[in-house]
Amino acid sequence: MNKVFVNGYGSIGSRITSFLKDDPEIMVVGVGKYSPDEKVDVAISKGLDVYVPANKITSFSNYKIAGTIASALDSCDLVIDAAPGGYGYKNKVNLYEPKNIPAIYQGGESIIGDESVSDLLFNSRVNYDQAIGKQHVMQGSCNVTGMGRILEPLRAKFGDKLIRFDVTLIRRWADIEQTEKDVVDTIEMSEKPHHGDDVKMYFGKDTPLYVRAIKVPTRQMHLHIMDIRFNDLAPKPSEIHELFTNEFGVATIWTAKGTKDIRDYAQSMGFNFTDTNMIHIHANMTTSIGDTVQMMYSDDQTGIVIPENHMLLQAMLFGRSYEESFAHTESIFHMKEKKQKLQERFAQK
Repeated sequence: MNKVFVNGYGSIGSRITSFLKDDPEIMVVGVGKYSPDEKVDVAISKGLDVYVPANKITSFSNYKIAGTIASALDSCDLVIDAAPGGYGYKNKVNLYEPKNIPAIYQGGESIIGDESVSDLLFNSRVNYDQAIGKQHVMQGSCNVTGMGRILEPLRAKFGDKLIRFDVTLIRRWADIEQTEKDVVDTIEMSEKPHHGDDVKMYFGKDTPLYVRAIKVPTRQMHLHIMDIRFNDLAPKPSEIHELFTNEFGVATIWTAKGTKDIRDYAQSMGFNFTDTNMIHIHANMTTSIGDTVQMMYSDDQTGIVIPENHMLLQAMLFGRSYEESFAHTESIFHMKEKKQKLQERFAQK
C-alpha cells in the first residue's frame, strides 16, 4: 500500500483526503496544517494525524499534533501539496526535493519564472501520459481544468476548422465553506488573468485563446461564456452537445436557471461536499450564429480538480495507463452516476 501525505487541509486538501481514504490502494499518512483553527479538530475527529511547520509548532500547543511536516515526509511515497498559495515552491525546495519525494501542486502555484514548481501543468484529458514518472507536476486550477474539458473535445473533432476561442470567466468569490471570506458587494475585474496562459501551457503557446475574467459576489460556482469561431459556417448546437455525450466530467443540462439550482440538487442527493466534480453545459444557452458558436457552462470550482488530482496521483505513483487510471478514479468518484442524475434532473422538457 502506498503512503500519501496531504500537505494542507483547506478547501482542496480536505476534499482530496476524504476521497483518498476511500481508495484501498492508498494510506493517508496525515495532513499538514498551517493555521491553528477549528479545522485542526475537524481533521483529528476524522482520524487524521495533523502535522505542522516546525517554526509554527508552538502556535498549535492547544491541539494534539503528531509532529512536524518534515517528519511526516519520512514515511510517505508522494505528497499532494494543498498548502496556501505561494507555499508550494518553498515546500518543494526545502522539503520535497531534499527528500526526493514526488509532489503534486495546486493552481495557486506557478509553472513559469524563478519560483516554478514544475514544467508540466496537468490536464487528464490533454496530457495524461506526460505525467507518468514525473517527480513534480502542477494540477491546473478549477477554471483552467474546466476550459480543458471543453476545448480538447472541440479540437479533436474540428481541428483546423477552429480559428479562435474567446472566453469570459465569471468567477465565484469564495468556496461554500470559506465562511471567513466576505462576499463583497462588487464586481471585480481581473487585470491580466493567468488562466489563458495556463491553458496554453498544455495546448500550445500559439493557441488562439483569449480570456477575460471578473469576480462576482457568489459562492455558487464559476460560469464560463465561450465564443468558438470557425473558418466557415459553425456547426449546430446539437452537434456541439453530441461531442460531450460520453465525456468524463461533463454533464449537459437544460433547465437549471442558475448555478445554485445545481448546487442545491447536489446537496439534496448527498454528493460529497455538495460537489458534482464536473462541468455543466447549459445547453439551452448554446447558439450558432454564422461562423460562431456561443455556449455557457458552469464549473464546479474546487470540486472539479479533485478527481484530476486522483488521476495525476496514479500517473506519478503507479505509472498506469490512462484507461486504468480512469477506471480506478471512476470507482472512487462515481462520475458517470452523478452525470446521469444531473442530466435526468435538468433534462430538456
